[in-house]
Amino acid sequence: MSLDLRKLEHLVAVAEEGGFTRAAERLHLSQQALSTSIRTLERHVGVQLLDRGHQHVTPTPAGQALIEDARALNAQALAALDRARRIGRGRAGHLRVGHTPAVTAEEVVELLTRARTEEGIQAHVRQLFPDELREHLLTGACDVGLSRAMPAGTGLTRARIAEHRLRVAVPAGHPLADRASVALADLRDQPLTVWGEPGSSAYTDLLIGLCRQAGVEPDTRRNPVQGTPPVTAVTATGRIAFVTTPAGPAAGGAARVVDLDPPVRVPVHALWPTHTTCPGRDLFLSRTGSGDGGGRGGEGGSGGG
Repeated sequence: MSLDLRKLEHLVAVAEEGGFTRAAERLHLSQQALSTSIRTLERHVGVQLLDRGHQHVTPTPAGQALIEDARALNAQALAALDRARRIGRGRAGHLRVGHTPAVTAEEVVELLTRARTEEGIQAHVRQLFPDELREHLLTGACDVGLSRAMPAGTGLTRARIAEHRLRVAVPAGHPLADRASVALADLRDQPLTVWGEPGSSAYTDLLIGLCRQAGVEPDTRRNPVQGTPPVTAVTATGRIAFVTTPAGPAAGGAARVVDLDPPVRVPVHALWPTHTTCPGRDLFLSRTGSGDGGGRGGEGGSGGG
């Protein structure tokens, strides 16, 4: 007997809402119907899935494990429906790409240009924060996501497809602005702007790790302006920032990008829903995976922005 996706949706709703009342309202069901559905699911699985307290309902360890897989299964089902609809409507050649702010629009275009072929695949690109990108991938709203260090997690596969040279952006007039290049060690005592808090952003942790390898403990502060091109961080804060923008004047002359010497490179990862098919995505991955020091290798597990 196969699992009923509808009952899995009921389980997820109860866990997310913390009880049957709000979950029933969300699902437009009676509480009795929802309770019956969950009990039927527990009998089918053979273990208790929810701890039913007086004030709150929480998943058991077994229930939490099933909920995590249920989200991935539901996302795959939604993605399958969406692909069938697109094919039926003659839109099979469209590739929907999401990217985090750490991967610039120019870099996305460069990757798409590298993958351009006579097949005429049309790409639709949008910038999304990591949590938004994950949701769009799992619900089938995006076919592929591009990030620096965002972990894959349940339901997603990840592959390293490219690398970009890391550089340092400084405000115009900064003591380092006239340098042809700087070493990571030169950044000691320089306040550094990042886009996510250490410990909660894989890309921030990657950048801090690079500094520590050079013997530098950076003074980091999260950029108060989110979603803008990375190089603009220095004009908004007066602090330095790591970017992948080409060296030279930037932000209309308000900032300057300086090379790191020796060079440091940071990855671009592609993420996509596991066990799904998308001809446009397969073509994109096959054309980008061998370039810029990348090298394709799927990862089902973790790797930020």
